[in-house]
Amino acid sequence: MTPADQNRVIARAVTISIAGLAAAIAMYMVRSVLLMLYISSLLAIGLNPAVRAIERRLQFRRVGIPRWLAILALYIFFLLAATVVMALALPPLLGQVRQLAVDLPGYLDQMQHTLVESGLLARQWSWGDLVANLPAPGLAITSLFGALQGVIGVFGTVVTVLILPFYLLLESAALHRGFLRLIKPENRARTDRVVLAVTGKVGAWLGGQLLLAAIIGASATLGFWLIGVPYFYVLGLVAAVGEMIPVVGPILAAVPAVLLGWTVSPQTALMVLAYSWGQQFVENNLLVPRIMERQVGVSPVTIMVALLVGSSLLGFVGAILAVPSAAIVQVLVEEYLAHEDAEPAAAE
Repeated sequence: MTPADQNRVIARAVTISIAGLAAAIAMYMVRSVLLMLYISSLLAIGLNPAVRAIERRLQFRRVGIPRWLAILALYIFFLLAATVVMALALPPLLGQVRQLAVDLPGYLDQMQHTLVESGLLARQWSWGDLVANLPAPGLAITSLFGALQGVIGVFGTVVTVLILPFYLLLESAALHRGFLRLIKPENRARTDRVVLAVTGKVGAWLGGQLLLAAIIGASATLGFWLIGVPYFYVLGLVAAVGEMIPVVGPILAAVPAVLLGWTVSPQTALMVLAYSWGQQFVENNLLVPRIMERQVGVSPVTIMVALLVGSSLLGFVGAILAVPSAAIVQVLVEEYLAHEDAEPAAAE
């Protein structure tokens, strides 16, 4: 290699290193946008099988409906379903939330009295102590304004995450063709197979997760009502949300139910604890194997590792995204191993 060639190699290596570093810095600066795009892409991939099913079944004179109409029909279905659920559950839910806000000081006093008598709390505080320790009015207003900004930001993020999948689904065919054009011709069939496998995995995860959340939320609401726990609508909603977080979500969702059951009687708290344990036992041993493991195909060990990594990196959001991300990684690893195994066989 001549000195000129060496200089070109060194210059190319330095240029690539600088470009890679600049790209990493730019990705870090826009990490929130990239995370939003990733969540929207997961939703779009998960909803794509449902959109295809609507396109196949809703035909007029053997001509399929436009894709935008199929996507709109799916969005309208979810909107109507959410409206029906809110119409049925929101009035008693709001009433129970208002009553909980009124009764909460009494519950705190009762809990504090129990802790003092048990020797777990050194002294008894009053609401006057809390008021005296409140921040200054100016600081409170600043904190309130910051909280309001945070709420507006979260609302804007949620709206974006819900709207962006519509356009991703609408342009999915063009995006798919454009992505394949970036791949070498000899690898396009393999890449297309991986994309289809990822779509199936994420779609199965999204459908299974929504079904599990609905089952757990409904059964928790019914069970807590039969046991006699107050605010069972609120607790059922908490249980449904907790089901979206693998492993630790149901455990955390059971804590407020047990505490509210304790305000009725210790026996009620034990019944709530037993019911929550039985519900999770049925879910882990019957529902999850049938709904999630058979469809998504992610082992419990992989779920645990993904959950630890995702929660440590992104907290609550990372815990929710852990399973679909693990499923995508699993598809890529399986395809890589299958390709590595196929090459020696082809050479022989």
